Amino acid sequence: MTAFSFTTVPTILSAPGAAKELGPEIRARFPDVQRILLVTDQGFLRTGQAEAPIASLRAAMFHVEQFADVLPDPPEHVIEDALTAARQHETELVIGLGGGSSMDVAKLVAVLAASPQSLDQIYGIGNVRGRRLPLVQIPTTAGTGSEMTNISIVTTGATSKMGIVAPQLYADLAVLDAELTIGLPAGVTAATGIDAMVHAIEAYTSKHKKNPLSDGLARQALTLLSRNLIRACENGRDLAARQAMLLGAMLAGQAFANAPVAAVHALAYPIGGIFHVPHGLSNSLVLPHVLRFNTEACAEQYAELATIVVPHAEGSAEARAEALAVAMQQFATITGLPRTLRQVGIAETDLNLLADDAMKQTRLLGNNPREVTRDDAYKIYQLAL
Repeated sequence: MTAFSFTTVPTILSAPGAAKELGPEIRARFPDVQRILLVTDQGFLRTGQAEAPIASLRAAMFHVEQFADVLPDPPEHVIEDALTAARQHETELVIGLGGGSSMDVAKLVAVLAASPQSLDQIYGIGNVRGRRLPLVQIPTTAGTGSEMTNISIVTTGATSKMGIVAPQLYADLAVLDAELTIGLPAGVTAATGIDAMVHAIEAYTSKHKKNPLSDGLARQALTLLSRNLIRACENGRDLAARQAMLLGAMLAGQAFANAPVAAVHALAYPIGGIFHVPHGLSNSLVLPHVLRFNTEACAEQYAELATIVVPHAEGSAEARAEALAVAMQQFATITGLPRTLRQVGIAETDLNLLADDAMKQTRLLGNNPREVTRDDAYKIYQLAL
């Protein structure tokens, strides 16, 4: 058996309503902490869902400061502003409350608030030095899995992004509370849910670090996500479906934190970076076409996943792999997501730009089970058009 290592967040709390008891939970785990910075965004604040966890923290005698200016695909100035807020508050613990962007910012605040390093010194893999502040992550969407990963993505220019990967970015505690996702619109629920399924699929076929633990997590994640996505979209107040989606996204996050994602994400990043299409939707637009491209390299693995998503699928491994690709397209159709690049404002004249940018995602492309050339990337975008 191939040797592997597996790392994850040490404590996971999964319970509807858990955020209402956040104060006592954190007080018990971090008895010496007094000053907390809560990182979130204005959209989530407007839902009113942050009020109960903040009240619980203050009732437990924590001094809570909010940083609520997180933007999607956070640019560098947002990280710097959050750092300034953390230092002015003399922060001792950081909470990320929101989608992937809020949690990514929280990670970077935790590692940089008391560090002599600057943001530009930690880009890349393994460049964070020293320890970080205690970190708690609370997702409000069932998609990114950021609460379980050691990765943060930062927008560094008009369209460019850079990743920071380091073990210090793993949180101390992840809290999964479906009540926080009740107000999520069906379109966002669908896109983030498909994003989580992509994490599971790509972890299961990752070229270099696929391992027995990540495989088991990916399969369980895909089971929960595929069985509950439509339910959660059709009835946004279905708490059981919402909790199952959160759990599935978390398991997929554990999987891809150890067996990293590949070409779907590599081709999705330019769509988001250049055209500002939400990340989950960007993944959904290219997913079936990348699955078909990869089938010649991993048909057996796709066929194994098809037994979860489309258990009635029969025939050869290639036929079942095609059934998986069709099923993933159907999730987008049933939930009303755009199916083509044209529907999100991308024209054929944009495909060269997308293909050029996709080839810069070498960290991701290296994990793909089949080599992707620039010509391959262009053809995949053509199919998605």
